[in-house]
Amino acid sequence: TIRLLVEARRTEHIALVGRTAADVRDTMVEGESGLMGIFPNDDRPRYEPSKRRITFHTGAVATTFTADEPDRLRGPNHDLAWADELAAWRYPEAWDMLMFGLRIGQFPRVIVTTTPKPTPLIKDLVAITDGSVRLTRGSTFENKANLAPSFVEEILTRYEGTRLGQQELYAEILDDVEGALWNREMLEQHRVTELPELVRIVVAIDPA
Repeated sequence: TIRLLVEARRTEHIALVGRTAADVRDTMVEGESGLMGIFPNDDRPRYEPSKRRITFHTGAVATTFTADEPDRLRGPNHDLAWADELAAWRYPEAWDMLMFGLRIGQFPRVIVTTTPKPTPLIKDLVAITDGSVRLTRGSTFENKANLAPSFVEEILTRYEGTRLGQQELYAEILDDVEGALWNREMLEQHRVTELPELVRIVVAIDPA
């Protein structure tokens, strides 16, 4: 998506934000599907690690940031951002600072790629229904053609049918506690909108 927007000249100032500086470099920039590897050789961007900067053939510039240093996002202006592994960010305020910086261009936006851990921030974003958030899910098996067969076989044997497998393989947000006697679905099934006349109210206290 970043490449498409760059080539269409629909972005000029991009923020690349990962959990740590090493994550940004190793995954978002230099990784197998990082920005340095998805452009053809003739249009390969120029990466300047010391300046935390990537310059594309269209003149668009991407700057790398780490979510471990939220204040670095205070001030710079961007029209596009890529936030990777948002659920693993240590400081939620990094997201706030990123949002405040998306203030230029005709249609500033942020692309989030993450394992769907049930953090408050992830659950808040998923719950937004005004159309400003578009949710896309992808299972590990949709990417099967790009994975080692031994890896697929191993994770199926080890994690298929488990809670961790639901999250990591099928991109499901699991906000219930494993082993709990009641879960959210059970509570929702028994929710009522009208109350009978109460004869007696009992308040039970469970001491520590």
